[in-house]
Amino acid sequence: MFRLIEVKNRKEIHDFLNFPLKLYKGNPYFVPPLYRDEKKIFDKNDYRLSNNKVAFYAVYENKKIVGRIQAILSMTSNEKRKQKRVRFTRFDAIDNQEVAHFLFEAVKEFALSNEMEEIVGPLGYNDLDREGLLIEGFNELSTFEEQYNYPYYQKLIENEGFHKEVDWVERKIIAPKECDQKIVEITDLMMRRNNLHLIKGLKARELIRKYGDGFFNLVDEAYKDLYMTIDFSPKEREELIKTFKLILSEKWIRIIVNSNDEVVGIGLCFPSIGKALQKSGGRLTPCALFKLIRSIHKPKILDLGLIAIKKEYQGSGVAWAILIELIKMLKKEKIQHCETNLNLEDNFAIINNWHRFDNIQHKRRRSFVKRICK
Repeated sequence: MFRLIEVKNRKEIHDFLNFPLKLYKGNPYFVPPLYRDEKKIFDKNDYRLSNNKVAFYAVYENKKIVGRIQAILSMTSNEKRKQKRVRFTRFDAIDNQEVAHFLFEAVKEFALSNEMEEIVGPLGYNDLDREGLLIEGFNELSTFEEQYNYPYYQKLIENEGFHKEVDWVERKIIAPKECDQKIVEITDLMMRRNNLHLIKGLKARELIRKYGDGFFNLVDEAYKDLYMTIDFSPKEREELIKTFKLILSEKWIRIIVNSNDEVVGIGLCFPSIGKALQKSGGRLTPCALFKLIRSIHKPKILDLGLIAIKKEYQGSGVAWAILIELIKMLKKEKIQHCETNLNLEDNFAIINNWHRFDNIQHKRRRSFVKRICK
């Protein structure tokens, strides 16, 4: 017999955090998040609670956890879009519809008790959280930034009345043997005419100190009209830097500034660290740290974190200045391929850029929505 609980005490929290590690034990494609970061979602002083209401639920069979889910009411997102939505995230379950039903009914009751009208997800607190349900590419290693799930999850969600809202696609891209010299020349001319230059010679810490605010301001501006994005609060900016500074390197950061030293273009990659974290369950054990350091210093694969261009420079060639740098980076460091992570399937301004690379679309993710009523 199944039993639903709202997760509150220490044992329940432990079960909630460890359930996916048990569910995917031995799975060669699942990559866990950093365990220390996951624990923070239960901290009563978590900075995200200032503009979000949250609830955590789990389903047990006897004393064994068999499913979990988190509900997030993002006041910032709802105010921005004039919506009444609750997000769901961290949905994991055995292949059992009754378990899924218990979990989504709990999210529904949470939403209705807060006078919401829709449930949407999987979506996290912000756009850099893991989001989207994997619906294609189950035999591909997940990136550290995104979540892996079993194929049956889609059935469990759709059987609860959810339908597609948007899809994202992901690609493996490989640098061409040679850059198109005509594009290189045009890009160089554009950079000179607009008094733009690439930042060189600064270490990652110095880049963050000097251009960190400009980085986040540009990301907020460039991504503001994309699906369910939210501006980063000052505390979120600080915490994201803490999370990623371990794997940030000036080798993988490209920043273009104008004559006033304002950031107008960004390209950011991360070494692929998925395999380094698999066996440790996301815990930074000595063995995991050794593998992590090796992955950071000698990566074979890169994860493309993001490319962002200031609005007035979009279409001017700045994006190609970043992409040319990406090609140089892949070739110089002898990278096998780069993973693009999530691109909205209708964001052709981004997707069309990958035609200059050898590329293959290898994954697809989906965000679902369901209208609810009392």
